[in-house]
Amino acid sequence: MSPDLLTKVILPLALFIIMFGMGLSLKLENFKNVLRTPKAVLIGVVAQMLLLPLLALLIAIALNLPPEIAVGLMIIALAPGGATSNLLTYLAKGDVSLSISLTAIVSLITPFTLPIITALSMSYFMADSQPFSLPIATTILQLFVITLLPVALGMLILSRWSNIACTIERGLKWVSILFLLLIITLIVLKNIDQMANFFVQAGLATLLLNGATLLLGYQLACWAKLSRPQAISIGFEVGIQNGTLALVVAGTLIGNEAMMIPAVTYSLLMFFSGGLFAWWLNQPIRH
Repeated sequence: MSPDLLTKVILPLALFIIMFGMGLSLKLENFKNVLRTPKAVLIGVVAQMLLLPLLALLIAIALNLPPEIAVGLMIIALAPGGATSNLLTYLAKGDVSLSISLTAIVSLITPFTLPIITALSMSYFMADSQPFSLPIATTILQLFVITLLPVALGMLILSRWSNIACTIERGLKWVSILFLLLIITLIVLKNIDQMANFFVQAGLATLLLNGATLLLGYQLACWAKLSRPQAISIGFEVGIQNGTLALVVAGTLIGNEAMMIPAVTYSLLMFFSGGLFAWWLNQPIRH
């Protein structure tokens, strides 16, 4: 998975379009939900920003992952939710407004936290390996351009031309997921002979991270006595991360092909585990 047209052009462009689509669905009212449901938002943000990377760190250490795979696992844990988490929340009858609000809030924080914690992760896991530099200020600026800028542009269009924005957003919601599937398919086809090795290296770690955080987010919300729709939303926001962003950070900004492996295996597994989790939530039993 060497840096090429996919990592240098297609991935950043896809992420820009995905974040633009998210902006088309965001209104200032989504951010006002923070004031209406502060407890749910606080639990969701803390779980995603603190518990998720902490769990990734523990998994990386417990499984004694190779340094670059460990950093790649941290990158996927530091990414926000995205269109997939919002869609799965809708299918599982969760609180879609809360899901979108959490995605938006964490997406605003991520360009600043992800480069810093990734740099610390590289320093911790790769101290004895070949060094890879991550200029924090430059990375923050790059993430701002390909994440926050398109979100702001989408919100602006929604505020000025709401009918046009709604029409485009309906299509882009599915396009975002198809984009991720297309990118993963291209990576798989390009590295078909190595896919088994990818799963040997990162499959168990990403499956544990994905499955554990889906349940952790949901149960944490239940323990906090939030409503079931809110608990479902938090479960998916904590358990389903933006694989495209993780691929961009590892493959485009850092340029390390090994660090992309956890994002690839995670993005493939999350559709199955997320779908299974949504099916379980829809069963006529108390959870």
